[in-house]
Amino acid sequence: QVQLVESGGGLVQPGGSLRLSCAASGKIFSISTMGWYRQAPGKQRELVAAITNGVSTNYADSVKGRFTISRDNTKNTVYLQMNSLKPEDTAVYYCNYDSRFNSKGPYWGQGTQVTVSS
Repeated sequence: QVQLVESGGGLVQPGGSLRLSCAASGKIFSISTMGWYRQAPGKQRELVAAITNGVSTNYADSVKGRFTISRDNTKNTVYLQMNSLKPEDTAVYYCNYDSRFNSKGPYWGQGTQVTVSS
C-alpha cells in the first residue's frame, strides 16, 4: 500500500506563490514517476508537472517558467513550487505516484485546494 498526503494549498493573490508538498509512505521506489495534476470544477483533470527518477521533468505549457517540481528521495516527498500564480491556476491539486515495479499503481492523494483570487 502506498499513501500520498498533500499539503501547502491555500488562498493567495494573483502574482503570489505557494509551495505544495506530497509526502509518500509505504513501499516507494526511487525509480518512479511522481507528479502533480489539477482539476477545476466542471473541468477535466490535467497534468501540471511530473518528475521521473528524480531527474527528468515535464511541465504543462501553461505553467512552464512559473512552476518547478522537485523530489527528495530521502524523504519520499515531491514538491511543487508555484510562482506568479494566476486565477486560472485555481483548482484542486492532486499528487500522483507510479512505478513499473508496483503493478497496483498509480496512486493518488486526496488533493489540496489552491485558490488564486484578489
